[in-house]
Amino acid sequence: MTSKPISLTPPVSPVGQFPEYPPRDDMQNPIHLHDPGYQAALRRHFGASDTTIVMGEVPVARTASQRQGVRIPDLLIAFGVDRAGIIAQRGYAIEQQSKPPDFVLEIASETTGRNDYTAKRDDYAGYGIPEYWRFDPSGGQYHGTHLAADRLVEGVYQPIDIVTVDEFYYWGHSEALGLDVCWENGHLRWYDPAAQRYLRTFDEEAEERVAAEERVRELEAEIRRLQG
Repeated sequence: MTSKPISLTPPVSPVGQFPEYPPRDDMQNPIHLHDPGYQAALRRHFGASDTTIVMGEVPVARTASQRQGVRIPDLLIAFGVDRAGIIAQRGYAIEQQSKPPDFVLEIASETTGRNDYTAKRDDYAGYGIPEYWRFDPSGGQYHGTHLAADRLVEGVYQPIDIVTVDEFYYWGHSEALGLDVCWENGHLRWYDPAAQRYLRTFDEEAEERVAAEERVRELEAEIRRLQG
């Protein structure tokens, strides 16, 4: 009996694809999203991988054929969607998914900072995206503030309260995600208030595994010692 080979390439969407966009030339996404492994951490946290998408630099527009006003957020999260269709189309077509993304985030850089809190903010509101977050690792040099967010209320963005703990720590609560988004000494963190713990970075997970393995070795050594 032979098994059917697994296709690693999603089927091409019959409603067209977004064009390929050139890669970004700044280091903000690798530093604050990719290297810490937050996309993977968020995917694990939310589960339901077939109907949930957590992805960076996904073009967003009303349709795949739209060429003006397409936005490419640094991080996009959407629930109850066709993940395979989004991948096949190489972008998030709001009409195809029958809903906008639930959450988008932009990380400030020298070249994109002003656009993030002006034109992009207007476009994301126009697309009906419930929450739009902005994180500035520089502490406000590019966005004018460390951390900012808006929630859509009757079609208009209203600011989400950001709590200032001290000059090194700011946070706000995302109703869309059920998580706190945090600015910690220039680093992006995600805190789960229900579990009362941060989502783990790759390095933190590795450290926990090493510590757990060391505890097992110590326990095994103690057992051998007692058995004589």
